[in-house]
Amino acid sequence: MAKKLTKRSEDYSKWYNELVVKADLAENSAVRGCMVIKPYGFSIWEKMQAELDRMFKETGHSNAYFPLFVPKSLFEAEEKNAEGFAKECAIVTHYRLKNDPDREGKLMVDPNAKLEEELVVRPTSEAIIWNTYKNWIQSYRDLPILLNQWANVVRWEMRTRLFLRTAEFLWQEGHTAHATQSEAMEEALRMNGVYADFAENFMAIPVIQGVKSANERFAGAEETFCIEALMQDGKALQAGTSHFLGQNFAKAFDVKFATKEGGLEYVWATSWGVSTRLMGALIMTHSDDNGLVLPPNLAPVQVVFIPIYRGEEELKSITKVVGPMVEALKNSGVRVQFDDRDTYKPGYKFNEHELKGVPIRIAVGPKDIEKGTVELARRDLLTKEYIPQSELVSTVKALLEEIQTNLMKRAQEFRDAHITKVDAYDEFKELLESKGGFLSAHWDGTPETEERIKKETKATIRCIPLDNQQELGSCIYSGKPSTQRVLFAKAY
Repeated sequence: MAKKLTKRSEDYSKWYNELVVKADLAENSAVRGCMVIKPYGFSIWEKMQAELDRMFKETGHSNAYFPLFVPKSLFEAEEKNAEGFAKECAIVTHYRLKNDPDREGKLMVDPNAKLEEELVVRPTSEAIIWNTYKNWIQSYRDLPILLNQWANVVRWEMRTRLFLRTAEFLWQEGHTAHATQSEAMEEALRMNGVYADFAENFMAIPVIQGVKSANERFAGAEETFCIEALMQDGKALQAGTSHFLGQNFAKAFDVKFATKEGGLEYVWATSWGVSTRLMGALIMTHSDDNGLVLPPNLAPVQVVFIPIYRGEEELKSITKVVGPMVEALKNSGVRVQFDDRDTYKPGYKFNEHELKGVPIRIAVGPKDIEKGTVELARRDLLTKEYIPQSELVSTVKALLEEIQTNLMKRAQEFRDAHITKVDAYDEFKELLESKGGFLSAHWDGTPETEERIKKETKATIRCIPLDNQQELGSCIYSGKPSTQRVLFAKAY
């Protein structure tokens, strides 16, 4: 195997970058700021997609697809949205290339092939979707519309990092239309809850559900709800957002409906999304100096068998014993791999599957066959034990549940230990550097104070927790009255 990973404690950023590449998740592409998601990384994303897609459909949503390109005039229709994404937009201006007569074999933009209207490569799809909804909605009978699309988007980021921030990334974006304000608000909160459910029960990542401050709100939204997670280096990561858009997009695109009472009103809207950034969250929440640690619910391979043998005859006898065990596990719903490659030694395979985060590794050699046992290793605890072959299925099933629970418990304990109440600005600044995590502090509610704190410390208000209790106090920065604490943190 290649040399070991940089230790997290030495250089967390370097450790993360090395792990993404060495675990075969992704790599940088020839296009600056874009990534190639490799088969193993994509298989994890596919598991995420499958579970989220199921959850969306169970809450009444259907999938659709809308164009990658958005006419500039449509993109500009909702001013706040256009302004918010303007600096990240990629624009198509021409539709054809031609040979450059002065440079043999080279191509140039054909000046005669200029588009009549420039096209924005979607950074988000509200504009093109609400222009479409105008044709679909005339009456209250046409509502609600509950749609989701799986797509790619482009946001021309200057500083990129694999999965966490790339110029092009994969995501899903839900876009719904409703007859009433209360319906739309209920939808936005419901989908934020779906994201929290997925993060905690499948990714084993504890999250805080909250609402964003006005400064951190999605461009064009009236309210932005979010789930915030905490990474092992003490930085926060926004894992998903759900937006109550009010009637902003309906007004921008003149989307009205005839009410039951015979009136004419603008439609109410939501949008919500998570992206391949979740891959970064998964890596940074659970993984260690040996590589990935995957929760069983999302691991493409939950159990790997590795034969320990000398010569073809021993391999045949081991395969004969392992085969039925593999089938029994598969029949019980476990995702299993038998790594019988003869091009690598067992030690190499142990390291490879440990690096890739396979939850359970089972080694079988000639002595195990004689004794009727197997050697079982847990990835989360790096422990080993011998168990009877006859108890394999029941043991593995129970252990996979235990590993899932343990990862969530471990992450929750870390997160809870890194939520600190702070009442003085000097202590706030000191804790940001020494401990990190979420700092629960009073804020006077003004964008000006929020901006000053961000400029001086690089910490932002991650969210105002939905379960916040009213608590009278004084803003840590201005000293002005405050009625509740909010969560600050440095963030990705």
